[in-house]
Amino acid sequence: MVKLSNRILNRTLLERQYLLERSALTVPELCDHLIGLQAQDMLPPFVASWSRIRDFDPEAVSKGLDDRSLVRITLMRGTIHLVTPPDALRIAPHIQPELEKIPFRKGFNYGAMVGLDPEEVRAHGDSVLGDEPMPAADLRTHAAARYPDRDPGAVLQTWLYQLPVLQTPPRGRWGDSSRPVWSRVEPWLGTPLDPGYPLAELLLRYLRAFGPATTMDMQTWSKLTGIKKAVESLGDRVRLYTDDRGRTLYDAADTGLADPELPAPVRFLGWYDNALLSHQDRTRIIPDGSAPPLQAFAAQVSSILVDGYLSGIYKIFPERDTARLRISPHTTWSRAERAAVEAEAHALLGFLEPDRTPSVEILDPGANLRP
Repeated sequence: MVKLSNRILNRTLLERQYLLERSALTVPELCDHLIGLQAQDMLPPFVASWSRIRDFDPEAVSKGLDDRSLVRITLMRGTIHLVTPPDALRIAPHIQPELEKIPFRKGFNYGAMVGLDPEEVRAHGDSVLGDEPMPAADLRTHAAARYPDRDPGAVLQTWLYQLPVLQTPPRGRWGDSSRPVWSRVEPWLGTPLDPGYPLAELLLRYLRAFGPATTMDMQTWSKLTGIKKAVESLGDRVRLYTDDRGRTLYDAADTGLADPELPAPVRFLGWYDNALLSHQDRTRIIPDGSAPPLQAFAAQVSSILVDGYLSGIYKIFPERDTARLRISPHTTWSRAERAAVEAEAHALLGFLEPDRTPSVEILDPGANLRP
């Protein structure tokens, strides 16, 4: 089998993620290719789209949520993704059984649900959430009434794992981080879930967007089981490579590999971007292979790619008249790299904060981003 260098894997991932050159795709087309955009918060799918689509209009996402050509739903790794309705309907049945296991483990909310009958809890959730959307606050009130001796937030989260649900607008529109409103998937989209979508087809799409990859990479991305059997069922629709450590890499046979000498422009990612989270071995995009800074992501700290690799973090601090974008490099950048980072930072501020005066601050390597 052909051995692929880390550099080939890096440039191939960036090319398939549209991070080498912005695309002319629409947002639904991008979501379809990437199998969703990470959307745990409002802003990340907008940054992800801006970094991947030429002349991206953020109203395209808002309009898609309103006309239901895009939806926000809990899928891979138990996190919210912005996806097309067909993917919501066909991926959810694969993910749902895994989600339902989460709340009754001892580690979930310090054991808040231990000792309760899962089917009874589900039945109560079924009776509370009908066919109409319901705000999270109302669901929480019902949870407190049904289980007065339990943490209502934990009960609410359990229902959201047990029932196939999605978030409805206004949350997720451009500039709208209002509290979630939840709906069952089928009434909102007007069609039933599709439990017949083969796992093998989903993994083939993963390879087209994230491959070449090992079966452990695929499991890291999806948190599903039965990966190896599903991939092997694809037969000659996949081709095999090895990496520098001799591990088997699978790839979709209808895709090619990127030229390792392709230049990689500076790219700013949103927090939790799937380009960083979708492999067990992350050395193809994170130089030391360490886990992405999830704790920092939770504080809305995001990542910067320089020459195709994670090379710094940034955070935006909107103030009354000014938007400050502070950057902490991981290494010492060359003068040209600093100039490219600064230019892309100003472009991002022009997109996110057009009514504020932009200010870009590049700190010393490893410096704290707090003002």
